[in-house]
Amino acid sequence: MDNNSLYPEKPILEKEVVKNNWGLTVFSLVLFILSLLLVFSEKFIFIAFLILVLFIHEMGHLLFMKFFKYENVRMLFIPLMGAFVQGSKPKYSQRESLLVVFAGPLPGILFGGIALYVASVIQNESVLTLGFIFIFLNTINLFPIDPLDGGQLFKLLVHRQRDLFLMIFALLSSLLMIVVGFLVDDYLIIIFGFLMGIRVRGMQRNHAVRSKLDELEVNYRCTYEELSNRDYSIIKSVLIDNSTTLKKYIEMSEEDIDPIIAPKVSAMLIAPIKKDASLFFKIALIILWISSFIVPLILFFNLDFKWYFEKF
Repeated sequence: MDNNSLYPEKPILEKEVVKNNWGLTVFSLVLFILSLLLVFSEKFIFIAFLILVLFIHEMGHLLFMKFFKYENVRMLFIPLMGAFVQGSKPKYSQRESLLVVFAGPLPGILFGGIALYVASVIQNESVLTLGFIFIFLNTINLFPIDPLDGGQLFKLLVHRQRDLFLMIFALLSSLLMIVVGFLVDDYLIIIFGFLMGIRVRGMQRNHAVRSKLDELEVNYRCTYEELSNRDYSIIKSVLIDNSTTLKKYIEMSEEDIDPIIAPKVSAMLIAPIKKDASLFFKIALIILWISSFIVPLILFFNLDFKWYFEKF
């Protein structure tokens, strides 16, 4: 007898389908602009440049996600924080994922370099400012800190999916952001660092659950569709045992809990990722990554900006 048949059939998990995301994108952008106006009330050109830089950065991610057939792709702006693009696939490709991540900062650095060159030729302060914003935001984003693009690149290159490794990496990133915030006296960076620390707590809970699943020989490195009835039942049981809230809900409710527990089971699964990035591809990407820091510095020190600094 098939061991899987001894367990009840797992429930069908309805996939979220978002038909139009641009309305939410525009709404989040309006909130983002209003938050910037509260802080930089008279710097309209700076706000316009900042939005342009962020939009081009996120459009790079979005276009590559669309090209690689990601589902439910959407762009959202977070007041005073920045923006991000969200999307998912049942199974991931290491090579595609690296390209999706790099597609955000690379165009911004290229546009920034072009803007610096043009500014040095026509001696225009506004173009110079735009170039600085392009390069500064995108190079900062390439620092190997979670959840920045550089942190995502680092995790994809080393390809470590173990919760403990990811948890330590996220914790160190959180502490670094808090320290940097104190050094530059920026409370937004400090708040962001603490928010990252809260995320570490969630990763710690996931680590505890997955450690138990490893002991029970559960295969959670799969899609929900590939998950066996046995493994679904065990993950469900472990989640309930590790959640006081779920236990209380089950005790108080007479309804079927599967519509509530199924998404939580799905969230515990680690999406499979195909290791299809060759050694040559990885080396080329690392060279490009390092060059993204070096080339802007070379441009800055070799282009003529005396006309700008003579004003001070």
